[in-house]
Amino acid sequence: MKIGYPCINRTLECLANILEYNIAHNILFFRISSDLVPFASHPVCKVRWQKIFKADLEAIGGVIKRHKIRISMHPGQFTLINSREECVFRRSLKELRYHTEVLDLMGLGEDAKIQVHVGGVYGDKEKSVERFVRRYRTLPVPMQRRLVIENDERSYSVQDCLKISQATGIPVLFDVFHDSILGSGKTAKEAIRHASASWRGKDGLPMVDYSSQQRRCRAGAHARSIDPVGFVKFLKETKPLDFDIMLEIKDKEASALKAIEIALNDKRFLRGISRLS
Repeated sequence: MKIGYPCINRTLECLANILEYNIAHNILFFRISSDLVPFASHPVCKVRWQKIFKADLEAIGGVIKRHKIRISMHPGQFTLINSREECVFRRSLKELRYHTEVLDLMGLGEDAKIQVHVGGVYGDKEKSVERFVRRYRTLPVPMQRRLVIENDERSYSVQDCLKISQATGIPVLFDVFHDSILGSGKTAKEAIRHASASWRGKDGLPMVDYSSQQRRCRAGAHARSIDPVGFVKFLKETKPLDFDIMLEIKDKEASALKAIEIALNDKRFLRGISRLS
């Protein structure tokens, strides 16, 4: 991607190259790695990365906006807003601040989201939810405007997330695969419709995570490659709802290209399934 000059940070240069590929292949929803600036939220990082990489981030953000690419980020499992340990919450806050600064420096709107899980249950789900809500309300407003929560496969169903949304206004990202394990009792269409009601105005289109179970692996292991039959079924079941789909599938762009082909012309793709398998 020609952003005017080589990036100082090689990870930013790699991001620019990935976006160039995505634009060429019509992949217009992309999750940026949390490792874009390594150790950015850790005490070991003493450099003012915000100033050093400002021009590069602005240039990449300009490309994203010009090509109308939707962006998200997903901090790791140790980012816990509802942790019982205050020190864990403080570290999580620093990590969320870093993610927020990256998207802000790119100049992206509030539809560029940072998704997190609700966190742990810690033996008392009600208190853990209350702690999440209380802590969320203390977060800086720019951070609040970027955060979304997703249902997980162990502790917090989509109904749990919707209850938190009612208390905070935070949008709910529906994870199809997680819901297949920790079920909401609703169809995907019903669940997405309810989750979509939590997205308003500048939040942009609702986001949905999609994957399926990898065969002969533990429950919850994401598939290595997209299942065309299952994906077509999902698209048909959720018509005419409008949302952005993030594939959480191991072979990444290979499945993304298949999914785009399915979405554009599923009948033609279905006729070729026997030759693909």
